Amino acid sequence: MVEFKTLSIVVPMYNEHRSIHLILDVLREVDLIQGIRKEIIVVDDCSTDQSAARVEAYAHQYPALELRLFKHQSNQGKGAALHTGIREATGDYVIIQDADLEYDPQEYNLLLTPVLRGFADVVYGSRFMGGNPHRILFFWHSIGNNLLTFLSNICADLNLTDMETCYKLFRRDIIQGLQLEEKRFGFEPEVTAKVARVPGVRIYEVGISYYGRTYAEGKKIGWRDGVRAIYCILKYGLLKR
Repeated sequence: MVEFKTLSIVVPMYNEHRSIHLILDVLREVDLIQGIRKEIIVVDDCSTDQSAARVEAYAHQYPALELRLFKHQSNQGKGAALHTGIREATGDYVIIQDADLEYDPQEYNLLLTPVLRGFADVVYGSRFMGGNPHRILFFWHSIGNNLLTFLSNICADLNLTDMETCYKLFRRDIIQGLQLEEKRFGFEPEVTAKVARVPGVRIYEVGISYYGRTYAEGKKIGWRDGVRAIYCILKYGLLKR
């Protein structure tokens, strides 16, 4: 078994005042296996609503919770918020958690298991494998996800089923050792291409649940982000080797 003391949970946030306290409730209540400690890092990407104030109030309400808030002075994008959170992480491993309710932190233990058993350095949570609940939404989004994962796999020589997933768990020294550039949704293909080239890295994938949102419910990613993702797959997978 791998000795593992702290998990850093990086939460990029932009205009999530309606749901941020709900995800923090789940993060506060989740029990990690082997008594692993939680370090929660919320990065506010210059929200125009009360998101940051809600996180500050939450930290004041639960002082025992290891919760830190970082604020961007201008809106830079999800990738930039992740760069800040990853840089500030101090745990043994780092996991990414969106500020909405599409992914369930109660499933962190699924991703932690191959790490604790000594098999994995990086674990992706796939929305498209296993028998966990998966909300049925947009046909063309599923086609887009499959295409992006397929192209990413070709360039990175991997066999992932879900490259675009939010749930990515990294050994901290690995993720902090990457030179990450993409400031928006290009983070996913970039980090996949670069982590695949880390010498000796062991990448695993486990099935997770997915409670997706519609655009009316706050979903932000669009077709332009898909085009950018293809560009990033080619840029970091083929050109920047």
